[in-house]
Amino acid sequence: MTKLALSYHHTLFHILTPTSTTHSHLPFHSEFLHRRRHHHHLPILRRSLSVVAKAKTKELILGNPSVTVEKGKYSYDVETLINKLSSLPPRGSIARCLDAFKNKLSLSDFSLVFKEFALRGDWQRSLRLFKYMQRQIWCKPNEHIYSLIIGILGREGLLDKSAEIFDEMAAHSVARTVLSYTAIINAYGRNGQYEVAMELLERMKVDRILPNILTYNTVINACARGGYSWEGLLSLFGEMRHEGVQPDLVTYNTLLSACSNRGLGDEAEMVFRTMNESGVLPDITTYSYLVDTFGKLEKLEKVSELLGEMEAEGNLPEIMSYNVLLDAYAHSGKIKESMVVFRQMQGAGCIPNAGTYSILLSLFGKNGRYDEVRELFLEMKVSNTEPDADTYNILIEVFGEGGYFKEVVTLFHDMVEENVEPNMETYEGLIYSCGKGGLHEDAKRILLHMSEKGLVPSCKAYTGVIESYGQAALYEEALVAFNTMNEVGSMPTIETYNSLIHSFAKGGLYKESEAILSRMSELGVPRNRDSLNGVIEAYRQGGQFEEAIKAYVNMEKVRCDPDEYTLEAVLSVYCFVGLVDESEEQFRQIKELGIQPSVMCYCMMLAVYAKADRWDMANELLNEMHTNRASNIHQVIGQMIKGDFDDAGNWQMVEYVFDKLNSEGCGLGIRFYNTILEALWCLGQKKRAAKVLSEATKRGLYPELYRKNKLIWSVDVHRMWPGGACTATSVWLNDIQELLINGGELPQLATAVVVRGQMERSSITRDFPVSKAVYSLLKDVSSSFCFPGWNKGRIICHKSQLKRIFSKDAEIENIVGLSNSPFPFSGTRTPPPREVKQNSSSDAKEKSFRANTELMTSGV
Repeated sequence: MTKLALSYHHTLFHILTPTSTTHSHLPFHSEFLHRRRHHHHLPILRRSLSVVAKAKTKELILGNPSVTVEKGKYSYDVETLINKLSSLPPRGSIARCLDAFKNKLSLSDFSLVFKEFALRGDWQRSLRLFKYMQRQIWCKPNEHIYSLIIGILGREGLLDKSAEIFDEMAAHSVARTVLSYTAIINAYGRNGQYEVAMELLERMKVDRILPNILTYNTVINACARGGYSWEGLLSLFGEMRHEGVQPDLVTYNTLLSACSNRGLGDEAEMVFRTMNESGVLPDITTYSYLVDTFGKLEKLEKVSELLGEMEAEGNLPEIMSYNVLLDAYAHSGKIKESMVVFRQMQGAGCIPNAGTYSILLSLFGKNGRYDEVRELFLEMKVSNTEPDADTYNILIEVFGEGGYFKEVVTLFHDMVEENVEPNMETYEGLIYSCGKGGLHEDAKRILLHMSEKGLVPSCKAYTGVIESYGQAALYEEALVAFNTMNEVGSMPTIETYNSLIHSFAKGGLYKESEAILSRMSELGVPRNRDSLNGVIEAYRQGGQFEEAIKAYVNMEKVRCDPDEYTLEAVLSVYCFVGLVDESEEQFRQIKELGIQPSVMCYCMMLAVYAKADRWDMANELLNEMHTNRASNIHQVIGQMIKGDFDDAGNWQMVEYVFDKLNSEGCGLGIRFYNTILEALWCLGQKKRAAKVLSEATKRGLYPELYRKNKLIWSVDVHRMWPGGACTATSVWLNDIQELLINGGELPQLATAVVVRGQMERSSITRDFPVSKAVYSLLKDVSSSFCFPGWNKGRIICHKSQLKRIFSKDAEIENIVGLSNSPFPFSGTRTPPPREVKQNSSSDAKEKSFRANTELMTSGV
């Protein structure tokens, strides 16, 4: 075993430029200042705002030479000034800093400096620079500079300072126009003071300064966000139209936003109609607000009607309007309504784009309608709508979740052929699917493709690769991938470690699982419930039952609450040991927690009852499965175990269930088939067990199971439970006999692999559950099968001995009989078939385990 080498319509700042600027020196300042001093109306609001402003005041930004402007963004002089000001200490001299720039910079250059500081939120330097400019003649601020500084302070919630700057304009002989008024209105409006914003709007009119579209939009937005009545908003809307200011897209979207927030369906419809009548074209924001409004009212069909009216009037809506509506229906899971909108847009002559198809593909996929997904994707390609990376990502996710892992890989090849560049999300989705499906070769090729493109795989991608190797029991390769991950600097996550733990756990490699846990502790990676679930499974599969229960008890110490997986794992421990009472108690606990016991739990209980000759209880449990109305899977598996689906026609029902569970990936699949095979073998339904094993291998599970070449034929059952291991070994022996009968050449060595990992070197592996069961079965066939001295995880037989074994029984059809025993009727106590010896334990060992279990679980 490889040694664990686990080393490791607005910019960001509003430039309020009016369509026409009138420089008027109106006597506003004196009156506005007089009202402030005498605490009338506006000053009351201002004083209350000052409290807010103080609370929001930012810490002083210290000079930091490392904060430099991007080279080439501005002229050399502007860049130099910005960098010098950025490096200036809090008490540094602005005047000295600007001496070198006297008469070199224009006010337009200074406006660029203010905008740069606005982007950084550096209001302190902005204000210091502005105060300096006020004292100079060569760079005396104009109204545009005043508007910029008012806006900067307003964005920081410093309304007192904004108002002071606005007040100072008249004293510095700077006339106020719509530009500065809109700036101060915006400052108050964005801070929720819509009453002050409305007062200022009225002052503009008194001072004969006409508001422009930006002014009205600012006031309406502030009022809408501040909770101003709908009638008041309409009044402002009517007022602006009366003043000759035509509402634009921003105006209508602001009103529609208010309708959305307030659930005003009729009003939203009215605004949208007025918008269309005015010739203002809607955008994606418009339709988003409409969909949000009517979606809350559960009247999305109204949006379809409005789109239909536009179509009838010859105003074909843009594709984005249909996509927004489709997306809303998709989020509600309404397939029929989504397709109606899709056909509506096609009927109107609006060609769907990649976004349209992506929405529908995702919708069908989430509802498990994979045939429709394929048809729709084909329709997309036929209609010459080019799929993009997002489309493929959705398909990869859909088919990956659906269990169509090989189809996911096919999609990737199609993507490459169509010259669509995959992104990291694509690669992660691909490798994740390969991990679930155990497609390690494909995962390896995709990783190589990433390397050729110069991409460093993410930790999620590497985790998928590790999982794919683990699903195929390629433990060394999984560790190599893990170490490579550390070498390239892609740090493992808790999911990566858990993937390794569960890979080892399925094969009973508990020593390796312990090593991973130890490394997690060294690196400070906290173990979680998933980690401990894997450890329980590793101990159980490796026959360390007491350690498994200790791990369960320790979950409480690390504050991990057990989940359904945990409870199933503990039940499986009792099942392996054959403890009927403890198994019944665990099964009862699962039910009492309100959890529907899975098919796996039922199969474990059936195996326990069969091993204890409690056929009446087994019958009762099968009847419970058969009458389970909450789950068709329980019904089908229960009937299959009893033989109700043995003929080819009915067996399709079983295949349907197996296909449905395939979507959960190999991880669940191995646990699922192990429990079913255990139940069937213990109940004496051996032929049926062989058929179920065949279904498992057809679906890509147990890829390591059968290997053969001229030298060696092997059956690797180290990841199976005793019942499944005996089934697989019996099929393997019968295949060898069939080969000999048909004139084939026997291999030099026949090997049954029962243990892998570090424990291959230990003789105690003979007592492991799978080892004991398979060895007992093979010894019944011939005493020639033995554990070799060089590997305690193998049971071997040489060619010469094989010839004697199979020539002796040449007349027998199968060297190991695989038939279905008649299922006992309720109340009978039939002894188990002769071949089933794999789970017999000494009474002393069972009593010891039971006693230790009681002591440990008493604290849980």
